[in-house]
Amino acid sequence: MKKIHVDKDITKAQTLPAFFYTNPAYFEISKVNIFEKCWHWVGDLHHLLSPVNNVSPVNLLSPLLDEPIMVVKNQKGAIKCLSNVCTHRANIMVHQPQQTKQLVCAYHGRRFDLEGNFKSMPEFDSAKNFPSPCDDLHTYDSHIWMENLFVSIAPAFPIEKILAPMMQRIGFLPIHNFKFDPSRSKTYRVNSHWALYCDNYLEGFHIPFVHQDLNQQIEYEQYETLLFEYSNLQIAYSNGSSDIFVLPQDHVDYGKRIAAYYFWVFPNMMFNFYPWGLSINVVTPLTAEKTKVNFYSYVYDESKLDIGVGGDLDKVEREDEFVVESVFKGIQSKQYTAGRFSPTMEKGVHHFHCLMADFIDNN
Repeated sequence: MKKIHVDKDITKAQTLPAFFYTNPAYFEISKVNIFEKCWHWVGDLHHLLSPVNNVSPVNLLSPLLDEPIMVVKNQKGAIKCLSNVCTHRANIMVHQPQQTKQLVCAYHGRRFDLEGNFKSMPEFDSAKNFPSPCDDLHTYDSHIWMENLFVSIAPAFPIEKILAPMMQRIGFLPIHNFKFDPSRSKTYRVNSHWALYCDNYLEGFHIPFVHQDLNQQIEYEQYETLLFEYSNLQIAYSNGSSDIFVLPQDHVDYGKRIAAYYFWVFPNMMFNFYPWGLSINVVTPLTAEKTKVNFYSYVYDESKLDIGVGGDLDKVEREDEFVVESVFKGIQSKQYTAGRFSPTMEKGVHHFHCLMADFIDNN
C-alpha cells in the first residue's frame, strides 16, 4: 500500500489521493486504524435502557465494526458497556432488551454479575487455574454525556478532547431534556465512499452553488470554521431571515446572530445544533462504494421547527447526496489524482485529511 501524506500547511497541501477512495485495501485498514481507535455515539439512555429494562444489546457501528456490546445498568444505577460475547465458547448472550439480575449464557449456562464478573459455570469443577481474569466479560471504554452514551473499542484519545470544545459553545442548552422525534429521524443511502460524504460536510464553500435556499438565509461571507484536535466547528450566521440562538451574556459568541453550530467529530459523526434542537448524523461505511447516513432528531423548541437554517434538512441532504455521488464517479477517473485546498474555505476538509493520513499511517 502506498503511504498517504497530507501536508500540514494548507497552502501547500493536496487532498487525499484518489486511490484512498478507490482502493478497497484502504477501506479495510480504516476499520482498525481509524474506527476502532475513535469514539462512537451509541444512543441516548432513554431509548437504550427503558424503565423496565436494565440490559440492552448493541452492535457497534454495524456492519463495519459490528462489535457485539451490551449496555448494562447495575442495581446502583451505574452504566457499563460489556462484551456481549460469552467467554466460554463465544455465544452471543443478549439478543433483546431485558430486565435481569445476572447475565446468563443460554448455550452452557455460564453466569456473570452485572459488572461482567464471572460467577459460575456447570461442569468446570475439575478445571485447573479456573476461573481467571479472561473469564470475565470485557468492559469497553464508555462515557455518558448529557444522557448520550459514547463507546470506543480502543480509544486513541480521551473523549474530553471532543466534548470540551462542544460544551464551550452549546453547554448552555438543556440537552438532557431534548426529546427524540422518530418522525423527523431518517436513514439515507449514498452511493459513495463514506469519507467523501464527510469531505462535503466539512466545508461551506459549496453552499452558494449547491444549496441556494440555505444560502439565502445565511451570511456566507461570515461563515466560519474553527479547528480542534479531533473535531471542528462550522458556524452559520443568520442574515436576518433565520432564527438565531438566544445566547447568555457570558457566552463566547454573545451578541452574534448565530443560526447553527455544526460540530464534526472524527471520523464520522456530526452534531448539528439549531434553535429548534439537535440533529445527530452518523455516517456508517457499508462498503467502499456505499454509505449509510442516519439522522437522529432531538427537539428542544417545537415552535422553531421547519423554519430557518435547520428547517428543511431533507432537501439539503438530497442536494448533498447528488454532488457527493457525482464526486465519487469523478474521483475514479484515470485523469484525477488529487486536488488542492482553498486556504480560506476548506480548512475543515484539510483538518480531516490530515487526521486520516496520521491514523492510517501511524496507528
